[in-house]
Amino acid sequence: MPAETIAALLAGNAASRGSNVAVIDPQHRLTWSKLDNASAARAAELVEAGVNKGHRVALMAENSADWLVWACAAMRIGTVLVPLSTMLRGPEIAAQLAIAAVRHMIAQPQIRGRDMRDELAALDRAALPSLRNIWWSDEKLPAASPEAVAVSNALAERLLPADEMAVIFTSGSSGTPKGVVHTHGAAIRANASGNKARCITAESRLYLPMPLFWTGGFATGLMSALNTGCTLMTEAEPEPGKTLQFLAREKVTLFRGWPDQAARMAAQPDFAATDLSSLQPGSLDAIMPGEAPPSGARAPLLGMTESFGPWCGWPLDQLLPEGKLGSMGKPFAGAQARIVDPDSGQLLGADQTGAIQIGGPNILKGICGREREEVFTPDLWYDTGDRGRIDADGFLWFAGRGDQMVKIAGATVYPAETAAALEQLPGVERAVVCDITLDGEARLGAAIVADGQTTLAGVAASARDMLSAFKVPRLWLMLESADDLPRLVSGKIDSGTLRAMIAGKGVTAP
Repeated sequence: MPAETIAALLAGNAASRGSNVAVIDPQHRLTWSKLDNASAARAAELVEAGVNKGHRVALMAENSADWLVWACAAMRIGTVLVPLSTMLRGPEIAAQLAIAAVRHMIAQPQIRGRDMRDELAALDRAALPSLRNIWWSDEKLPAASPEAVAVSNALAERLLPADEMAVIFTSGSSGTPKGVVHTHGAAIRANASGNKARCITAESRLYLPMPLFWTGGFATGLMSALNTGCTLMTEAEPEPGKTLQFLAREKVTLFRGWPDQAARMAAQPDFAATDLSSLQPGSLDAIMPGEAPPSGARAPLLGMTESFGPWCGWPLDQLLPEGKLGSMGKPFAGAQARIVDPDSGQLLGADQTGAIQIGGPNILKGICGREREEVFTPDLWYDTGDRGRIDADGFLWFAGRGDQMVKIAGATVYPAETAAALEQLPGVERAVVCDITLDGEARLGAAIVADGQTTLAGVAASARDMLSAFKVPRLWLMLESADDLPRLVSGKIDSGTLRAMIAGKGVTAP
């Protein structure tokens, strides 16, 4: 029977691949035996400090080998890990701690020049009744007693696939963050189903620049390593030049991530002279030798936080079959998908475009604070918000989003969330936010209606203080009144005209 808990995966890798390296960051490396032992020791310290099975433990820190130790320590004893983005600001941190009912928090004291001690001290603890402790990632917890060690070991041994493993946040369709709950068994199975297509094996040396707190890093990085026993390479702040040296030194075999990251590396002056001969097929095309395949010849991976990463694709070392270029490939083994009419819910046939729904045993357990009927259809399918069709051969063709989500620098953003935050600022009477593509790059633009005393520079500065960087508009347009907002005959905002206005007249705020 395959291992379907984090504790079992750690024990299995330590037993079969103990001397192999599990994780490498630019300063540290841990073998599977060391990761197992270090996470077990820290888990016992967490128990000594009052942590128990079912408690929700937030982790807010940059990518590192130590991030994996903290995460594995929490999950192996049945606490529910809540990874928090290091880009969150005070109000966002408080919101996610409250939504997930976090009981304990582990935080890195300094994050990219920010003093997190001051920021977290400013939280209104009265509004966070579940929160009991905040510990700093660079400080040792109290030493574990023999009793704590025994309890920690027992919790790991009795961990079940059905136990909750993590709450991972993603933006909701209304802009409200969603805390997506995954169990050990479902998350492990979901990840395992796609590792072959992603060319990840026990011998892979996988580099993933994505943050571990996002599904891209957590599911396709940490979980892929746990599932396969491969070596995961990670960095706190990827920088193209330094990353090239890191990858060459560590002989990376598989580079996954966002295409623009690979493109920036390929554009480095010393790229051609860098020895990346260890790279194997399945890595991003921009850094592979030879000509890139035609557009649409390789299937992008389709996934989301609710599916714990990719659930549909095609082997990344293979081109799509003739006649299937432009498709998303096929659902992975164990992943279930169907197309329904978005209004009636009626099941649609082959090649009919409708709402993409996913089901089966590997998807999310639920969403924090929501009843099951709010999350799933009556027959327990989950509506992804995507639109598409499945052809007669089982290939999925993506048609777009059914809501207003956009991707900015690889991150999920809802313009409505940013607009709502801007309208909370003093002097801002109206804010409309939309995505704009300039020079092939998607970015946010904002049209602001404000009183005569408010400046764009002031609004932008306040936005940077309250929102994650990728949610802050890059282009700003100040309008004299709401009447200047372009509208359709229906009275709704004419988004096409507004995009053109912001692109043509918008400015980059200092």
